[in-house]
Amino acid sequence: MAIRYLYVARHGAADAFGELTDAGYQQADLLGRRLARLPIDAVWHSMLPRAAASAREIAKHLPDVPIAEAPELIDHVPYVPNADEMPPSWAGFFDGYDEAEAAAGKRTAEALVARFTTAPERNEPDSHEVLITHAYPIAWLVRHALAAPPTRWLGLDSANTGLTVIEYRAGLSPTLVMFNDQSHLSGDLRWTGFRSAARP
Repeated sequence: MAIRYLYVARHGAADAFGELTDAGYQQADLLGRRLARLPIDAVWHSMLPRAAASAREIAKHLPDVPIAEAPELIDHVPYVPNADEMPPSWAGFFDGYDEAEAAAGKRTAEALVARFTTAPERNEPDSHEVLITHAYPIAWLVRHALAAPPTRWLGLDSANTGLTVIEYRAGLSPTLVMFNDQSHLSGDLRWTGFRSAARP
């Protein structure tokens, strides 16, 4: 049975202007070295500079693998909870989101799932794709893979270049192989992208 493998990662650490820091380039380089052992078919990235730069750094280790922008990977809020399903600790985060913004985020989330979570046909070869994106789209893909309620994307954060792997097979539920794995990073490069209080 053919399998679609998604290797999903958040971009490297970035500064306040959204540009990769020295640590971010190191993180992306190390992730590229890790992915070089795999038969990668394509690298997709969001159009934001921190994701595009991370993808280019990773692609240095993947000669002849095509790299391209995918608008569905943009940083976005995939689902805004309504009042009766809103976790109290998140209520203030959504202040100011209007219906149009919530609907646009939902459409982007639906497009993300439609484009990247379809299993190959049984007679097709396996595919191996790298997605360089942001914390919220990763959380949405993980929530989707687990068939969890839409609010469960909240709180599923990812470290910079933390690796998540999801497998898709025709007729079966997706398999979440790993989430936010940072074993390619040295200690000082791990857990960036989290509040300091949340780091182990």
